[in-house]
Amino acid sequence: MGNQKSSGIHLIIVVILFFVLNSYTCLGSTNVSLGCSKLEQQALLKFKNTMWDPDGLLSSWVGNDCCSWTGVRCDDIMGSTHVVGLRVNGNNSHSGKPEFPEDSPFNERYISSYNFSSSLAELWHLKYLNFLDLSGNDFYEHDLDREIPEFIGSLKQLSHLNLSNSGFSGYIPHHIGNLSNLRVLDLSYSGFGDDMTWVSGLSSLEHLVLNGVDLSRATNRSVVLYMIPSLIELSLSGCGVPLSDLGPHYDLSTTLPNLQHLDLGGDEFLQNHEPDFGKTKIPVPESLESLGKLANLRVLRLALNRLTGPIPEALGRLRFLEVLDLSSNQLSRPIPTFLGQLTILNLSKNQLNGSIPESLGRLINLTDLLLQSNQLTGSIPSSVGKLASLKTFSVSSNMLDGVIPISIGQLTKLVSLDVSKNSLEGVVYEAHFEYHSMLNYLDIGYNRKLIFNVSREWIPPFQLKTIHITYCEIVNEFPQWLQTQLNLDELVMSNANISGPLPTWFRAMPFISTIDLSHNQITGPLTNLPAGVYLRYGSLLLQNNLFSGPIPVSLCNRTDLSVLDLSKNKLTGKIPECFGNISFRVMMLSSNELSGTVPSSWGNLAVWFQLNDNHFTGELPGGSIPSSLCNRPSLHILDVAYNNLTGSIPRCFGELSSMADASLLGDDLLDSGLEASVIQVLKGANLEYSSTLQYLINMDLSSNRLMGEIPQELTKLSLLVGLNLSNNHLSGGIPNRIGDLKALNSLDFSENQLTGKIPASMASLTFLSYLNLSHNNLSGRIPTGNQLQTLTDPSIYAAIGFWGVIGVLLFKKQWRQKLFMFVDVTMDKIHVAVAVRVAKIMKRGREAL
Repeated sequence: MGNQKSSGIHLIIVVILFFVLNSYTCLGSTNVSLGCSKLEQQALLKFKNTMWDPDGLLSSWVGNDCCSWTGVRCDDIMGSTHVVGLRVNGNNSHSGKPEFPEDSPFNERYISSYNFSSSLAELWHLKYLNFLDLSGNDFYEHDLDREIPEFIGSLKQLSHLNLSNSGFSGYIPHHIGNLSNLRVLDLSYSGFGDDMTWVSGLSSLEHLVLNGVDLSRATNRSVVLYMIPSLIELSLSGCGVPLSDLGPHYDLSTTLPNLQHLDLGGDEFLQNHEPDFGKTKIPVPESLESLGKLANLRVLRLALNRLTGPIPEALGRLRFLEVLDLSSNQLSRPIPTFLGQLTILNLSKNQLNGSIPESLGRLINLTDLLLQSNQLTGSIPSSVGKLASLKTFSVSSNMLDGVIPISIGQLTKLVSLDVSKNSLEGVVYEAHFEYHSMLNYLDIGYNRKLIFNVSREWIPPFQLKTIHITYCEIVNEFPQWLQTQLNLDELVMSNANISGPLPTWFRAMPFISTIDLSHNQITGPLTNLPAGVYLRYGSLLLQNNLFSGPIPVSLCNRTDLSVLDLSKNKLTGKIPECFGNISFRVMMLSSNELSGTVPSSWGNLAVWFQLNDNHFTGELPGGSIPSSLCNRPSLHILDVAYNNLTGSIPRCFGELSSMADASLLGDDLLDSGLEASVIQVLKGANLEYSSTLQYLINMDLSSNRLMGEIPQELTKLSLLVGLNLSNNHLSGGIPNRIGDLKALNSLDFSENQLTGKIPASMASLTFLSYLNLSHNNLSGRIPTGNQLQTLTDPSIYAAIGFWGVIGVLLFKKQWRQKLFMFVDVTMDKIHVAVAVRVAKIMKRGREAL
């Protein structure tokens, strides 16, 4: 009996092995037999020869047996071997040049063709081809619109077609509607649609994925929603097909009864850049309630649909639902009870209120719970500790209070924990992280009553990549446990009440891309900073501390540094000359006790340059300022106020192109991952810019000993918002073309030795809100017309001279509105002048101090 059972098992194993050895894997390494036909082999080789393949994706396509080539699938059809499948996947994101080293695994790998129509035509010889996946490559037709070739509609045997992310940008050809055998169609990010009637010809289609295809102007797009009852998956994320297209009363369960995956997510870029007056709030329609009738639904994504009102309770009753994404809407009221088998629940960026339900602890399959950016109150329920599969937990930017439950330390699979920007209180102990061996992201910042108190001997179970412990209190000085963290990429511990010097072991830490220890009471020298070099875009933010001594030359080893802020410390000595070898985007050394001359070798500064409030001496090197500085395309802010600089204002400042050409105002600083803010000071008031930093252009050379005339070349800087040359020894007249500075909001030439009349062109400065020409030797009347007519001080109109006069302009309503459109600042008066602060925060901006 036992032998018969054993023999039966052996027979089953032999049969299974037979089928495995004769089956096809998607990489095409095991196929039946004698190889493909000569005609098919030649067709594939011609296809290969029309491709540019720098990464060798087709390098295995050699020899006679094309069935053994990578990506080629063969099958036995009526006794003969034929090619039935072709998969050549790239990973091209069409995002421009890669930002990683050549040997990085993150670099794009793909094939490309200059004439994809002829390349695709070669596949016509593959008469039995039913599977074609060329996604993630780069196909285009010279300088044409790069449309998908119409020829694709002749491959009528196809049951699977994937051309997503392959560089197509024109109209989707209607000929695809001829492929009646298609079960899977993925054309994501492949252009736009005009008339979607062709979709109705795909009677066998089960999976339709058109993410990123612009259907906002397409006609008959309702066909996609109503005319393919066989659909199991419908994914239209970022297509401009909102949930409202269903109509207020439409029941989707009657037309798509088999649907398991529905994605009608909006386009985040378009929604963020659309004017508020064009945004319509959409009440939760009955069609959303009807989705609760889709009994087989596994995935539902409706992000960015501007939905308002409560979350329908019907969605909570979908027992097979695994993914629910309702993020970035305007949903309100409390979170309902959910049943189902949810693994991902994303309700972030809404207006949900009430407490976090204890019932969420029963969703034991949850891996991602995202509730950030709502109006939730109460405490974090201890039942969260029962979510044994949880990997991501985010409740940031709510109004939660109470303590962080100890039970959260039981989540053994937790990778990311974010409870920042709430009103949490109490003490965070070692027990909160007891079983967090997989944790790599931790953010508990902006909970001002929270105390992080672990012992000096604590060895945490995790290896973090990102640490944000800011605006809360860290006990026991500089955290000793940090020396166990060997994978750190971001270390943010600003406003954390840290005192004392940097420990010597900190110098031996592996490279850390971003270090933000600003706004503490850290003392001593900078010599114990880590010296490792990151690949790109490093940031070192140490402002508002008590660091002393010179700037160490060892910082020059951080050639990756993009942002350096050492302002408001007690640093002394000279600036290292080797800083000229670092391509800073931002460098701030203001409010220290630095001295010596301004190095003339600096030519790599890009966006902001601030040295104000130090003891620098010597000349601004007029003829010797590097031309690379004057031609820097991104220099937005130049601030060297409150020093002892002498000499004349260099004429080449007129060549600072980003202060004159709006097309150069990019988001390069923000693209580096830095969320920045700027404080401008005037008349004793501060104004902080954050969302429009790329549009704020300022030059402040005030409170030095500069001499000579104001260069006419400065009037070329038509985008300047603030120009402050006050408290110097400048002479001569105000440049005649001062009126060319159309964007000026603040102009201060006071406390100089200027002579002559005010140029008439100044009357055309229609955005001007602050003007100070006092304490000069100017004469005559202030020109009349436009904005200058609103000057209210009667002494302005004295027949001869106007010493001691400061004219403060009053806004008319329409001028104020125009100015707000220009700088996006919601204050009645705009005050522009002196200091710049940069704060590094991952994902979110720093709160105002």
